[in-house]
Amino acid sequence: MENAITKSTFTFEGQKEVYNGKVRDVYTLDNGLLVMVASDRISAFDHVLPKGIPHKGQVLNQVATLFLNATEDIVPNWLIGTPDPSVAVGYACEPIRVEMVIRGYMSGHAAREYKAGKRELCGVPMPDGMKENDKFPVPIITPATKAEEGHDEDISREAIIAQGIIPEDIYLKLEEYTRALFQRGTEMAAEQGLILVDTKYEFGMRDGEIMLIDEIHTPDSSRYFYAEGYEDRQANGEEQKQLSKEFVRQWLIENGFQGLEGQTMPEMPDEFVKVVTDRYIELYEKITGKPFERADTSNITERIQGNVNAFLETVEV
Repeated sequence: MENAITKSTFTFEGQKEVYNGKVRDVYTLDNGLLVMVASDRISAFDHVLPKGIPHKGQVLNQVATLFLNATEDIVPNWLIGTPDPSVAVGYACEPIRVEMVIRGYMSGHAAREYKAGKRELCGVPMPDGMKENDKFPVPIITPATKAEEGHDEDISREAIIAQGIIPEDIYLKLEEYTRALFQRGTEMAAEQGLILVDTKYEFGMRDGEIMLIDEIHTPDSSRYFYAEGYEDRQANGEEQKQLSKEFVRQWLIENGFQGLEGQTMPEMPDEFVKVVTDRYIELYEKITGKPFERADTSNITERIQGNVNAFLETVEV
């Protein structure tokens, strides 16, 4: 078995704060920079699984980096560089407390609401006569408030502006950026034989300027369908073939776990961990169209500490 990084306890020069998320650990430095370590932790049903998945963090970090670099002509972003396969370094921004969700297809949360009889989501009308995984006439933006803890909540454009969460001019700019980013992501996915179904973007402010932050177009933040056979599957009422970590959720369900009270998290056997690693590498190669190069995992913590230290010495803020 290759090694995985499940805990990061780094100390970087000027470090003043550490935030441990489900997957990423974010180190804030006193010079206005962030060091974001993409761990190999994997979560499902709002629980972090006990075993890490070798190379998962590398996959997410490198996919996000590719798309951030490919969209910097649309909107400035937080990223400065990736000194290590699993690490991104960039500017600390003041997060905007609204998550911009955009949906090109009737899937996931939108499909569940539609099946429940709703024809409006976040104040946006959804046409009658649609079925799950149909394409919307025009992609819809369904924002969510960014919760400090717990689940994010749907909110309409009108409520965001009325409640003063974001000034109207800023919000309208976020919508403009969201549509342009989704269009670019859609075009890049199509080049790889994929459909970008839905995704989310997070933004922040730095020196009065809107910046794109966090990850974009990764398999953890987006849903992809295979384009080949999409129309036939829709016509026949079949499930769409998708790129996601849904297979991990299915394995947990089969082993009696859905995150409910009283359920015990099953221990992943090493063989299944290897399967998950292989699937994430397959995701990377399908989304990017590039072969995946496995980083050396013999001593991950030393590798990351050394690479980041060397990089920070070269950065001028």
